[in-house]
Amino acid sequence: MLKKTAVENILTAALESGADFAEIYAEEAKRSSISMVNGRVESALGGMDYGAGVRLFFGNQAIYGFTNDLTEENLIRIAREGAAAMKGDRIYNIKGWKEMAKRCINPILVQPDSIAKSVKAEHLRRASAAAKEYNSLITQTRAGYLEVMKHVLVANSEGVWGQEDRVRSRFTVEAVASSATEKQSGHLGPGGSEGFELFDRIDVEECAREAGRIAVTMLNAKPCPAGKMPVVIDNGFGGVIFHEACGHGLEATAVARNASVFAGKMGQLIASPLVTAIDDGTIPNGWGSAEMDDEGTPTARNILIQDGILTSYMVDRLNGRRMGAAITGSARRQDYRYAPTSRMTNTFIANGKSDPADIIANTEYGLYAKQMGGGSVDPATGSFNFAVLEGYMIRNGKIAEPVRGATLIGKGYEVLRDIDMVGNNLKRAQGMCGSKSGSIPTDVGQPMIRVSSMTVGGRG
Repeated sequence: MLKKTAVENILTAALESGADFAEIYAEEAKRSSISMVNGRVESALGGMDYGAGVRLFFGNQAIYGFTNDLTEENLIRIAREGAAAMKGDRIYNIKGWKEMAKRCINPILVQPDSIAKSVKAEHLRRASAAAKEYNSLITQTRAGYLEVMKHVLVANSEGVWGQEDRVRSRFTVEAVASSATEKQSGHLGPGGSEGFELFDRIDVEECAREAGRIAVTMLNAKPCPAGKMPVVIDNGFGGVIFHEACGHGLEATAVARNASVFAGKMGQLIASPLVTAIDDGTIPNGWGSAEMDDEGTPTARNILIQDGILTSYMVDRLNGRRMGAAITGSARRQDYRYAPTSRMTNTFIANGKSDPADIIANTEYGLYAKQMGGGSVDPATGSFNFAVLEGYMIRNGKIAEPVRGATLIGKGYEVLRDIDMVGNNLKRAQGMCGSKSGSIPTDVGQPMIRVSSMTVGGRG
């Protein structure tokens, strides 16, 4: 996108007024999506986007400007305008370029744009039909497909020169079941940093029937009783509670401002000794995986909690300065319009030793949260409120009647502390995470876990 000579001139202009660090991030992105309702295409969209951002550090302060005019002259103007905000004498120069080594973390077998839209739409039609045919109570179906192909360049005055081609594909399906007085839905959304081979890995009709099963089961469910009780949270998207209520508190974005309950607790026991939690941006074809982060640092496998002890935060370059901490390859952004900050990639609780069947059998009474939904979190306190998309009561060590309307209420650090069983069936699921640097793809995950006591909100 940009020649090295142009980048060098832009960064030189950024350093002219005393900035001690300068960075340019440029990208070209091609997106395409298809949305289908009740078996008919509702929209088919596509487009290109490109632009660049220039960031300057003055000690622990940063200035960021962006543009979609990628001419050298305009980018130099952006850099100089940013530098002018902090006047000083130039004392730093650009170091020699060091190109990032390629690791091929996300091999792409079939480029998505090589497949005809009619083929993509046919996958969605099959999913819609399977969901509709699952049960006569299914009154609406939605299916979607998204592909993103992005080329990214990051260069900075420390000599970093990194480029990466990023490809992501995702399939989504939703089924809505209705009665005379109630509607319930089921939803699945598998995806990855992969090409159209996604559809060799997943069965769209099986996904659609599973969405239909959830919707119909919850339509016929009774209201969930409220109170404090043991809660068994299943694998996969159950990891959203750790992601939201704990993971954000381990990002340097919050820690550097002392706006996290985990600030200042490095090396301390913050969770049950059964808990090991990891953020890993190097998982092959993971939804949140990449060769490098959005500052040009190679992604890494960062063990956040080891046997209950806090061992690492997720640290970007600016907040690393503020904290005096090493960067961890965790800087991410939605696109060039956002300055990067520390964010999760693929974050999960690692496998434990318990068999999932034993976890259920050892629970005399409680709630089994098989599928989690959305919720809200206060990162400063870890307080959360999450909906249970699919839930069941556990009675006498067995999964009993389905219940609807359940919510899980608590604080992230309390959940970590009160986990008393961890299964051996780790699974990850895909989602979009919104925060200071925009909306980014992230994996959440865990094996089945049991929390000895949680507040369950219900309708009963």
